[in-house]
Amino acid sequence: MLELYQFELSQYSEKVRLILDYKGLEYKKIEVTPGIGQFEVFRLSGQKQVPVLKDGDTIISDSTAIAMYLDRQYPEKPIIPSNSKQRGQCLLMEEWADESIGPKSRKVLFGALSQNPSFRTAFLPSETPDFLKTLLGGVPSELIQLLGLGVGCTPDTVKEARDSLKQDLEALSLILADRPYLVGDTPCLADFAVAGLSLLLKIPEGKYLDVPEQIKGKGIPGLADDSDYEPFFTWRDRLYEDYRQKSTTSSSTSSSGPQSIQID
Repeated sequence: MLELYQFELSQYSEKVRLILDYKGLEYKKIEVTPGIGQFEVFRLSGQKQVPVLKDGDTIISDSTAIAMYLDRQYPEKPIIPSNSKQRGQCLLMEEWADESIGPKSRKVLFGALSQNPSFRTAFLPSETPDFLKTLLGGVPSELIQLLGLGVGCTPDTVKEARDSLKQDLEALSLILADRPYLVGDTPCLADFAVAGLSLLLKIPEGKYLDVPEQIKGKGIPGLADDSDYEPFFTWRDRLYEDYRQKSTTSSSTSSSGPQSIQID
């Protein structure tokens, strides 16, 4: 069986999970928990980021490389269009989503977490003790913003990311106003990239992800709840309903497995 080394709230892992589900491929999720080690992922792939796919003796890292491998190795229900123009549009949009929606949404999520204590604590695992939730919720926003300076999440960069994402969501909503998918009449890599990378803008509702119930359906204020972008999130909800498999078991974890990673 395919094994996906992943982080449940990694947008790039979600992109791969959407593709695996669309193709109807069985796979086992191996959750990489931030912690004390990063040996297994590095041992497998020579780098520290997720997702990493293991298919027998074949190891592939990077979500785009995994997508291309899956389409070559499991060609049923292709995700790369055969039409040359559509293929070009698909690859261009996938690359744009990786480099635009992905990093910008992480910045606006950090901004939302720093400003909203209840939103912050909602992202904690359900088994987190109440005293720890209270402690984290009480951390001053100024302190979290100060920590953000070290990872490039200054108030200015967060605002720039938010403004840019508004333009992105407007463009996507306009494109999807009169078509079922971003490129053609069937979903392609661009659709799964855009849908997966928008994960942090609004967590999908339903039993798709092994995350606390209280964050499902929650999103970045001013983006996820803006009616101007409703066409995009409605489209994404339909894509999930049609192709994303509902989670029936929790992710596999192991004390001997990877414990610390640099999320891509």
